[in-house]
Amino acid sequence: MGELKRTPLFDLHRELGARIVPFAGWEMPVQYKAGIIAEHLHCRAAAALFDVSHMGQVRLDGPNAAAALERLVPADIVNLAPGRARYTQLTSETGGILDDLIVSNAGDHLFLVVNAGCRDADIAHLRASLEPEVRVTELADRALLALQGPAAATVLARHAAACAELPFMGTAEMAVDGLSCRVSRLGYTGEDGYEISVAAEDAERLARMLLAHEEVQPAGLGARDSLRLEAGLPLYGHEIDTTTTPVEAGLAWSIQKRRREAGGFAGAETILRQLAEGPARKLVGIRPEGRAPAREGTEIQDPDGRTIGRITSGGFGPSVGAPVAMGYVDAAHAAPGTALNLLVRGKPLPARVAALPFVPRRYHR
Repeated sequence: MGELKRTPLFDLHRELGARIVPFAGWEMPVQYKAGIIAEHLHCRAAAALFDVSHMGQVRLDGPNAAAALERLVPADIVNLAPGRARYTQLTSETGGILDDLIVSNAGDHLFLVVNAGCRDADIAHLRASLEPEVRVTELADRALLALQGPAAATVLARHAAACAELPFMGTAEMAVDGLSCRVSRLGYTGEDGYEISVAAEDAERLARMLLAHEEVQPAGLGARDSLRLEAGLPLYGHEIDTTTTPVEAGLAWSIQKRRREAGGFAGAETILRQLAEGPARKLVGIRPEGRAPAREGTEIQDPDGRTIGRITSGGFGPSVGAPVAMGYVDAAHAAPGTALNLLVRGKPLPARVAALPFVPRRYHR
């Protein structure tokens, strides 16, 4: 696997008592002293600070950067307004998902945030597909922090008043207590919040500044995963990968009308056909009955014992107070309320298809 990398906040994580684990080639905090459930609930109630510096940050330059990127993603990038961000996917020629990402129109360039596990492959794909028409620059000297929760705006506004004016999926460069940052109002928890791109050398100062507020506590990968699962947000390598399409994954909303009509992106034939005809399988929420969680890989059966899918993510939902899961099932069994059995340790346990998300998303509008 090679030597694990460390983010600019590694020493701070150790100081705060984090339990460090390997993740996507990095040494990352999975939890702190309070524990995953406490971190999860604090994010829902106040604000949590996550280190997401392992994710890739990429800059695209060139007068035709937006049009060129549209060859690789199904979203409308050409009409993405300055100061706005958009969620999309890098798709393969067969319609599978190479990665999901956020694309921001930074005015004179595009700013991309990609997943840590796909970082090197994504950058190679972008360079092979776009250069020399578009200059692709990895911003390896940047850190990325996520401040998430209902108190996030109040806290950050004490250091950068302009952040309060950002709409959901808005992005801008601004000074945060004198530090030059790109602040984007988005995140991966289902709560209001921000992702803050900052020079690596300034990351610890920014983190300590935010953690000094009583509303803010550190949170690790464990809480990040339970929060996104409750919010019904797909995770690359679990709900989405090269074998799944955006339509199967319930991400058709991220394909704007112009792209549906014109196509012209990798995998368009498969994706547009599924949009028109419907996919053979669908990603759904699942509520196991009882207290036993159904983990990734658990076989999903219909009441007659026929295999109809598998769990992609599952665990205990601290805000729900019960087990929750997501998985793919045959389209005929995807309606909310449909009875299922989950084969846990060889024993079928009853469950039902549930509407996503499991908890309301509270993005700023």
